[in-house]
Amino acid sequence: MKILLLVQQEQRVILDRLYDGIAAHTDCDLRWLGREDQANLRRYFRRNVRVDDYERIVFFLRFKQEIRQVPFIRTVPNLVILEHDACQNYFPGKYQGKFSCHYAQLPWARVISSGFTVSQRLREEGFDAVFVPKGYDQTMLRNLGLERDIELAFVGSTKSSVYTGRRRMLDEIAAREQLLITRTASGDEYLRTLNRIRFFVGADAGIGEYMIKNFEAMACGCVLCANDQGAGENAALGFRDMENVVLYRDAAELSAKLAVLREDAGLAARIAAAGQALAEREYRFDRLGEKIALALEPPLRPRPPLGVIERFRLQFGV
Repeated sequence: MKILLLVQQEQRVILDRLYDGIAAHTDCDLRWLGREDQANLRRYFRRNVRVDDYERIVFFLRFKQEIRQVPFIRTVPNLVILEHDACQNYFPGKYQGKFSCHYAQLPWARVISSGFTVSQRLREEGFDAVFVPKGYDQTMLRNLGLERDIELAFVGSTKSSVYTGRRRMLDEIAAREQLLITRTASGDEYLRTLNRIRFFVGADAGIGEYMIKNFEAMACGCVLCANDQGAGENAALGFRDMENVVLYRDAAELSAKLAVLREDAGLAARIAAAGQALAEREYRFDRLGEKIALALEPPLRPRPPLGVIERFRLQFGV
């Protein structure tokens, strides 16, 4: 399948290997769009894209820019939207409900969402939504077999308004446990830090899906202690409490489970090994790229013919 994949040039997370995974299973024309091009998609397409050359046109762009350009995006044929932030549709914040409003204006587009429950809710609203989870870069992150001299830690951002629940949960855990909360540079520093952590705290409170750091920690051999995102999400991901992850709903439950694991080092080691095996089997970016490619294949919903104004604007670029 010939696809055009438009992605953000500036991203917080390095997703190159995910794009490679998609390209390995499609005839992929990958384009990196900077802020200027994302802010004026009509101009970018007019200058650089022949839409008839592609069986699918995939947007993995800033949602902030997409919602400003609906009149043009409605003219893009064979549209698929890859989205890792649609969970914000369902919790308080500036984008609450905005994803549903956006997709309602593009009801023929397929949405590939990284949340199982989010995808389910979008389908219940009538959208063509498919679940493909987040994962990790298998070329950057792995278990190095280092001494795990940091017992309990979280590595990542807590400042964004999206992470209000994360910050609160970490504070509650830190009031009970010796918890290291830190940030690192990407690359080797992040790899080596994860490999020093015995119990990694995933604190995705209120988000509704598991963020990428959970899979990265598992791949590096940490015991993942993840804030429980619900039975549906866990079943879809293969997360089994006290078997390949440690699930908790509040700081008290996490403390109780940590006490058990501190007394039973063998159990902790088995959970870490099972979690690492799960991540390596299912959540490598090359594997997820294949899943995204498969999600592109089924026929899309028919798009209504363009109206007179839309045809005029396409023809004259206005």
